[in-house]
Amino acid sequence: MKPLIIVGTGLAGYTLAKEWRKRVPEGPLVLITADGGSSYSKPMLSTGYAKGKSADDLIMADEVAMADQLKAEIIQGRVVSLNPEQRQVSLEGGQILQGSDVVLALGADPFRPALGGDASSQVHSVNDLGDYRRLQAALTGVRRVTIVGGGLIGCEFAHDLRTGGYEIDLVEPAGRLLPSLLPEAASWALAGALQAHGIRLHLGQGVSAINYGDTRLQVSLSQGETLEADVVLSAVGLRPRITLAQSAGLTCQRGIQVNRYLECSRPGWYALGDCAEVEGLVLPYVLPLMAQARALAQTLAGQRTAVQYPAMPVVVKTPSCPVVVAPVAPHTEGSWEFEIEGHDVKALFHDSKQQLLGFVLMGRWAQQPAEKAALQKKLPDMLAT
Repeated sequence: MKPLIIVGTGLAGYTLAKEWRKRVPEGPLVLITADGGSSYSKPMLSTGYAKGKSADDLIMADEVAMADQLKAEIIQGRVVSLNPEQRQVSLEGGQILQGSDVVLALGADPFRPALGGDASSQVHSVNDLGDYRRLQAALTGVRRVTIVGGGLIGCEFAHDLRTGGYEIDLVEPAGRLLPSLLPEAASWALAGALQAHGIRLHLGQGVSAINYGDTRLQVSLSQGETLEADVVLSAVGLRPRITLAQSAGLTCQRGIQVNRYLECSRPGWYALGDCAEVEGLVLPYVLPLMAQARALAQTLAGQRTAVQYPAMPVVVKTPSCPVVVAPVAPHTEGSWEFEIEGHDVKALFHDSKQQLLGFVLMGRWAQQPAEKAALQKKLPDMLAT
């Protein structure tokens, strides 16, 4: 009997495996991992420094424990090619695996902007446990960190490292923080909160070059300013990993294109998580991933189930000014209404028929679960049946 093959042991791959195993207690299961195969909390990568968490501290179970828990074979190796017709996965070294179905849970790569300077290769990004380990080593015994990118991950890292005692410069070319998630007034309230936390903001300019200095890196900004840094961290977004799927002839655009059943363009192939584009949506957050895993597990177990996305607010983990946001799709017609008092923000977005389509809760408002729950109930589903 051919196994179900899951390529990837990140949050998407392991969550799917757990959900499938609930429904198929004894079926053969193979997971392929390009790293150590340990199960860990990826959201903790941007919030672990202030808590003093080492990379090993973030591990919840190693690959041996996961193989035992899932009654699965976990194979360490790099996938070099896919054969859609035969449902085969080829590994570096020549091993070829054939599955009953194959699921791609490949994740995403950090976007790395092109930078000039003789030290541009020294920029860190954190997308997995190994990255976290390398950044933590680089941070040992130093003080000044420049973070490039004022989106969700950049703001979380900036807050976390500042809480951990580092001096932080945060650079965001868009001119305001969380530009894809927050309306402008809320962005400025968050900026004020991060500045009050001791973070230096450099908005409306990017990094043009990074050079070695006498004792520190010299970070040149696009408007002429130069920052000194011991460590530079890039957090400017993710790009779904689609190269393998593209080379195998699976249809891809921003991500690996799948339908509501997480099916790729060839029978027996599926994708979920950060690499998947579901009906035009690429949502690199935990809640969509969990919804995908539950639906796909049922489909793979024989009960064909379409994924549904209810309204899924995004939580930004900046504890001195927490943020909960239900983003509004670009170009949506409607208007924002604000209640702002310092760093406390409640913002509601309604269309012309007074249907609530999005909201922002910040500061004390974000610490009221009942308010979030009440607003969330009023939002339409992101993907309905």
